[in-house]
Parts: sequence; structure tokens; C-alpha cells
Amino acid sequence: MKYWLIAFAVAALVPAAAPAVEVVGVANPTLRSVPLTLTAGGKRLHYTVEVAATPLEQNRGLMFRTHMARNHGMIFPFVPPRTASFWMENTVLPLDLIFIAPDQRVLTIAANATPYSRDLIESGGVVAAVLELNAGAAAKIGLKPGDRVDYTLPR
Repeated sequence: MKYWLIAFAVAALVPAAAPAVEVVGVANPTLRSVPLTLTAGGKRLHYTVEVAATPLEQNRGLMFRTHMARNHGMIFPFVPPRTASFWMENTVLPLDLIFIAPDQRVLTIAANATPYSRDLIESGGVVAAVLELNAGAAAKIGLKPGDRVDYTLPR
């Protein structure tokens, strides 16, 4: 009985850690967001994108999300620039993957990536970032290789 009382007293004095709660299916409030502008066909289109900066954030990406607002997306910066490949495992939403060259121009576009697919989607060259938008967004705005992508990453 003494041991039970000691354990109870210690437990009462040590504050419990807040459980890590993740709300599946919605934007991650711990990721920073930045404005991003695509210039396609002479039009400037404005987006708000979450920044997946760390390896853990990049591994998670948009997995398990069930909704992404129009004119929103996620950017995966690479420092230093490198070739990249993505897959859609555990990704519910169909997406357009826009591979961005170091000069902030579109290098390649993988349109309408298939949800849950484990097929690799290759960048086709060295990229400074990959932008994920809702599927069909690139075609809707007429985005093509060589178009400009303007963004500034948080420090």
C-alpha cells in the first residue's frame, strides 16, 4: 500500500504531457503557409501553400487529406536542388505535381496523379521544389513548362 501511495503522489505532482492529436483529413496547422503566384498565359494566379520543409513533413505531405481548398497547395523545397520522385501512397486526393527548376520556372508537370498509387513520379531533372495542387488546376490555368512560379520560403 505504501508503494501505491508514493506512485499516486508522484503522478499527481508530475503534469501529464498533452497528447499529440492529429486531425486527419484537414490542413496541418503546424506547417507554415506562404503566398505563391503562378504566371501562365500572361495571367497571374495566386495561391496559399503550406511548406513541407523538414524530411518528416515531406514524407507526410498531403497523405490522408480528404479536402484541399481551391487555390491552396503544398510546396516541398529542396536545399540544395536535386532530382526528385514522388508517389501517391496514402494520398486520398488526386493531385497535379509541378516540378520547379532552380530558376523558379516550371520544369515538368505530372497532371492528375492517381490516389494511392505507388508508381514513382519523376521530376525529369534537377528541381528546387515540387508544388502539389488539386488535380486539374494546371490544365485549368494553362500552366506549362517554362511558366514562372514566384514564392519566398520562410526562414
